[in-house]
Amino acid sequence: MMKTIHTLDDIQWEQLVHQVGDSFDDLTIKRGFQYYKQERVLKLEMPAPLLLEAVIEGNEPYLVKVQLDALPVSTCTCPVRRSCKHMIAALLHYASLQERSIHAIVNARSTASLSKKAFKPAPSAAAASAKLREMAVRIPEMTVAQWHELFELGTSSLSDNTPNAQYVKEALAAIYAVKPSLSPVVEQLFGLHAHFFVLEKLVKQSLHHTQNPWQTSGTYMGFHTHVAADSVREAIEQSFANGLPVRNEPEQWERISQTAAYLRRRMLTEAKSLTYFLDLYYRLWMNWVHPNLSSGDTQLYKEELTRLLEAPEAVEAALSKLPWMLAQSRMHFYLAQDDQALALLHKASESSRIRPEDLYPCLQTLSQSASWPRLALWLEEVGPLLSSYRKGSLEPYLIYWQTAVEHLPESEPRMWQSFVRMLPFSRDIYEESMLFYGKWQQWMDYHLSTGREPADFRVSELQPIEKNAPELLLPFYHQAVERNVLEKNRHSYKAAVRLLKRLNKLYKKLKQEDRWELFFSAFSGRHSRLRALQEELRKGKLLS
Repeated sequence: MMKTIHTLDDIQWEQLVHQVGDSFDDLTIKRGFQYYKQERVLKLEMPAPLLLEAVIEGNEPYLVKVQLDALPVSTCTCPVRRSCKHMIAALLHYASLQERSIHAIVNARSTASLSKKAFKPAPSAAAASAKLREMAVRIPEMTVAQWHELFELGTSSLSDNTPNAQYVKEALAAIYAVKPSLSPVVEQLFGLHAHFFVLEKLVKQSLHHTQNPWQTSGTYMGFHTHVAADSVREAIEQSFANGLPVRNEPEQWERISQTAAYLRRRMLTEAKSLTYFLDLYYRLWMNWVHPNLSSGDTQLYKEELTRLLEAPEAVEAALSKLPWMLAQSRMHFYLAQDDQALALLHKASESSRIRPEDLYPCLQTLSQSASWPRLALWLEEVGPLLSSYRKGSLEPYLIYWQTAVEHLPESEPRMWQSFVRMLPFSRDIYEESMLFYGKWQQWMDYHLSTGREPADFRVSELQPIEKNAPELLLPFYHQAVERNVLEKNRHSYKAAVRLLKRLNKLYKKLKQEDRWELFFSAFSGRHSRLRALQEELRKGKLLS
């Protein structure tokens, strides 16, 4: 298919992309991309360094001659003759062979429309590489901001790549390629910020073009970008979970402060539909800062709280108020200022839904530090904020309450009050707790009052009651039998017979067969005119 294939340097490539944006419209580029994907490029060669010749399959084979340094004079044998889809297909095939970004050509038109400035050639690859090596030597002494400048330079050649898992792999590889040997703590911090940088790139490329790309309600993240961003976040969370032995290198506290500033800025200006940087901000303080401070060392929390209070002026209209209030609440929490922390949470909930992820880290910290009175207080106060969530999200809440009650038995009444206030969403954990604590009568009264029936439960779910307080099931079954009979249809009669057979077993277990005989005699006589019911009773061998 090819005789000779000549390469373009970085400047020539940028000039080519610029020409495509000026010479082709969006529809032509789109159709050319479809031809390229359909593998309609039958032949491609370069008889001269800047001349591309290709045969493209259309209604008939068309011969394309593309002058790479002068696209407007390029020709095609198709009816359009110039600036056609066949030329785009040839250019995309050439870009693929050169291992250049095909998306740079596909997006050339939209890129050109964003700016009408004259083309300015990028610095040569050699110059960029030399600058990168010069900067890399100073990595151990650099600030966090300077690290990010280094990351930008090291990944500049990937700027047009599709934001997906492959981009993540290539970007991290480019960053780590220049990394010198570092101390353990600096190694962790450097790796953390490399992942921050890549995550920010993924998210920013998914936002609509606005004056402030971090603050938009119109965020759309493609599937592959979303998968890649989630994988980067998981890697960051694992790094936080591994802890940071900063006490071995106390001089690195300055970089931790810089890291907090980095996350604070992005968390406070993140798009409303995203929580990547808010969640990572939480983890920095919970996993790296808090464990490395002594109980009486509160200066960092106070300083962070001051910076958060100054944030509206610093970020102005870009401020996202929910993360702002949640972050303040978290600092008050670490300062053991529970009234202020909880007040901010309740205020935030007035305009936005509070996530379990915004609350559970505090409960976890209190549980791990055995602060049982505070844990009970927080559980009582945050319950209403979780009341719109169902069982899956409330399971940790239930476990924290059980832990609190185990160590602080006098808090049990407050637990029940919390569950009741959260009904109906807390129904599952309320029921589970009643069984866990052996509140058999309470469990039965609750279900009788809500109209639940034995058929709503699996046999295994009723076994604890049957084992520990079988007499409580009698009214449950009796009520359900009568309800089924009143429906007066064959299906309900069959259900009533099944319940009667279970009632029979219960009376035998309680050694009250005489009561069963009296009840059943009265029941069958009262409904003797319901022939279908009588038939089902005989089928169930309850009547002879």
